[in-house]
Amino acid sequence: MTKLNSFYFLLVIIAATACSPKITTHSSVQKLQLKFLDVYVIPHNYKYERTIVGGLSGIDYDKKSDQYYIISDERSATSPARFYTAKINLKNNKIAGINFTSVSTLKQPDGKTFPSMKEDPARAADPESIRYNPTKDNLIWSGEGDKATRNGVAVLQDPSVYEMDLKGNFIDSFHIPGMMRMQAGEAGPRTNGVFEGLTFDKDYKSLYVSTEEPIFKDGRRADFDFAGALVRITKYDVATKEPVAQFAYLLDAVARKPLIADAFRVNGVPEILWYDDNKLLVMERSFSTGILSCTIKIYLADLTAATNVLHYPALNDSVNYKPASKALLFNLDNLSRFVDNLEGITFGPVLPNGNRSLILIADNNFQMLEKNQVFLFEVVEQH
Repeated sequence: MTKLNSFYFLLVIIAATACSPKITTHSSVQKLQLKFLDVYVIPHNYKYERTIVGGLSGIDYDKKSDQYYIISDERSATSPARFYTAKINLKNNKIAGINFTSVSTLKQPDGKTFPSMKEDPARAADPESIRYNPTKDNLIWSGEGDKATRNGVAVLQDPSVYEMDLKGNFIDSFHIPGMMRMQAGEAGPRTNGVFEGLTFDKDYKSLYVSTEEPIFKDGRRADFDFAGALVRITKYDVATKEPVAQFAYLLDAVARKPLIADAFRVNGVPEILWYDDNKLLVMERSFSTGILSCTIKIYLADLTAATNVLHYPALNDSVNYKPASKALLFNLDNLSRFVDNLEGITFGPVLPNGNRSLILIADNNFQMLEKNQVFLFEVVEQH
């Protein structure tokens, strides 16, 4: 999701600064902790194979080849929709460098590349997340679809989850539930608020897909005076590509008021990551106009006792359901440093002390004031 349009970006240049009762939360988790180690910035407008490296919205690690798959959310504006492979070099618990090793274009089912917004807004792709499946040696990626008037054309494009080979060639698609299909007016999903997150379970038999913001029938968006906005996490059977369950997850409030009254603000889920049986790491990202830094929180969500709401077309106060529980692991505000538009998260290689690493990556929206940040954390587990 693009956190700023050009108008709000201008406001940030002028005014930038360092930047519900149903929710079950805990202030900390004793058996799982995240420890910040380092941050690395990929240079602005870095060029690789005649493409601009930016808009990095999803990342996944293949431990066998020790490489990362990284997807860009650029809608084919400067180069066709694409993903990269890269090596992230870790040394002494620091990021010593990042080397991009290939770039591949995303293909439509007919084998053609996706058009740009200018060429064909109804078919332009908005890629957001990418995951590698070692059991098939292929990839899954998600697109948010679109709901807007583009170049005078009214666009209603459903979100998507595609399976592709390692070169970006289309293999198959996952079935999209009815409530996730784009509709005109205040119905269906919101613009830029749909399939931002993907994660496989440990056996790669299930795929979880998360929305960023509530669909219209599930109620209002998060705001600085409203916690409890509801997003859905859909569980798929990878073999059949059909949804088998769905769970509600309740968002925190927007972290800060925008510096200009009634200006754009948002809190949503840009990515999820499988951790353990029925447990996911959930990244929440809050942005408010005029505050350049984002508030990024990482939660551990437990779906064990959550109601399966797959067949609930609307979730409101008249519906009896139980959402996932959530426990805060880390608030990046506590780092007291600039944190950009983080959208990707993956476990990385094992560190020298035997603990797992965790990698987060930021989408810079191709803007000079934003950064292609890569954060490195240590995962500390007490058994």
